[in-house]
Amino acid sequence: MRNGQGCLVVGLAGLLVAGLVSADPADERYTLTLFHTNDLHGRTDAYPQLVSTLAKARERHGDGLLLDAGDIFSGTLYFTEFHGQDAVEFMNLMGYDAFVPGNHEFDLGDPEEGHLALAAFFEAAEFPIVAANMDFSASPEFEALLGESLAEAPEGGTIHDGIVVEHQGERIGIFGLNTQDTPNISSPGDVSFSDYREAAEAMVERFEAEGIDKIIALTHLGYDSDPSVGNDLLLAQQVEGIDIIIGGHSHTRLDPPTLVTENQRGETMAPTVIGQAGEYGEYLGVMEVIFDGDGMVVDVSGELLAVENSDPDPQAAEMLAPYTAAIESLRDETVGVALAETLANPRHGDGDEQSVRANETALGNLIADGQLAAARRVETDTLMALQNGGGIRQPLPAGEVTVGDLIAVQPFGNRLTLVELSGAELIETFEIALADAPGENGGFLHVSDGTQLVYDSREAPGERVVTLEVEVDGSLDAIAPDQRYTIATNHFTAAGGDSHHVLGAAYDDGRGTIVGTTDWEMLRDHLLELDEVSHAPQGRIVDLAAEDSGE
Repeated sequence: MRNGQGCLVVGLAGLLVAGLVSADPADERYTLTLFHTNDLHGRTDAYPQLVSTLAKARERHGDGLLLDAGDIFSGTLYFTEFHGQDAVEFMNLMGYDAFVPGNHEFDLGDPEEGHLALAAFFEAAEFPIVAANMDFSASPEFEALLGESLAEAPEGGTIHDGIVVEHQGERIGIFGLNTQDTPNISSPGDVSFSDYREAAEAMVERFEAEGIDKIIALTHLGYDSDPSVGNDLLLAQQVEGIDIIIGGHSHTRLDPPTLVTENQRGETMAPTVIGQAGEYGEYLGVMEVIFDGDGMVVDVSGELLAVENSDPDPQAAEMLAPYTAAIESLRDETVGVALAETLANPRHGDGDEQSVRANETALGNLIADGQLAAARRVETDTLMALQNGGGIRQPLPAGEVTVGDLIAVQPFGNRLTLVELSGAELIETFEIALADAPGENGGFLHVSDGTQLVYDSREAPGERVVTLEVEVDGSLDAIAPDQRYTIATNHFTAAGGDSHHVLGAAYDDGRGTIVGTTDWEMLRDHLLELDEVSHAPQGRIVDLAAEDSGE
């Protein structure tokens, strides 16, 4: 079949590649076994069953390379409390051979301190980090971890563009790629990202110059994600010489693996196998790839093993126990507020007509109001607060609110930031937020009480804002393009996250200042100040197209 990018792809398990089979006798062929994971996102409690699943897979398939395709960080109380130091202990136990950082590995980037948690994660790792299109050299916290660009004998915790691993007498080349979108969706700071295709082409050329004809790209690009920033299918089409792509980012379950046999021009190419193992440690990917004597893939089989079918490994379960005890204590701590109803966090992908990334929600309003209250304690003239929809991750459930509930809603630990903007820049910021309306966009902005935004999603992107007004002394005043305003938001958005380049430019120009506590703490403090919590949107953001259609 052909995917939407024109690439011929084949799902297979033990399917011989017709027309590409070498005449080499079977004894000249080589089988490479791979085990792989991706996108655990702080699910440390998945490791005991992953450990036992891996043990069973090794008993069945023999020794193989174990690879992880990124996003160990962010998403749970385990991560909030331990910043990946728990996860790396289990990864060392499992014996990973290589790891590529994903975009969420950069979520804790601090403009003053850099990436101390990520550097500590790398330093604790007993496996190498591959990062061909990532440059860590401008961040001093990684200075001692920078290894040679291409390492023949990589050490644990060192950062390389690529590595060479010997497996059953064969030299295997492995290099890493992360999505070029990371500066928009995370906080990489001084870590820079280059073009994924150029980096891949350079690595293939270097490996081939060393006589290595079995090459693995360990990627966090996404299987079929936004083609403007690259994905695994495009990588397979565009860069010949990559035999296997082990991917992450899109949380795709490829069972069996995908085989790409045509390049972007529709011409037959040497096959590239693509694997990805879903999300959250729910599956262990297993792949057996057979090469002929010339280093060409001639056969592949693979599957995803559901870890729920395995009992927890006793040693790993014992290791997990103190981590779980610590986060349960934090999770269950009540904050002194009870909600009569759940504050929903709808998403189109869940079948909801409304979405936190496309529509005003009561929860988004509550978060923005909390930011404004915190900002005005520092700067009384703060005009409004903005909360990106992509930063709201879970609903806030009814009943006694706990610290765990709040961190689940806002797990990234973003700090309050004030930004000075002209009215014209503020209007342009909302144009960026509304560019995909009525579709979802992580950069959609929820607004604080007193702000009234009217737009028309039928108009062209960049021309959608109809009115932007803020209540002053009981009446609504239009934002003046040539006037200066101070607004509040989280640091991720202030620094240009989710494509908010206008805010990012203002921040880089010295007009942004981190002034407050973390996001979930502001939400907690605001809840404690309220007599009553609104459980419905209040008409702060209005789409004329939706009103005219009667939605």
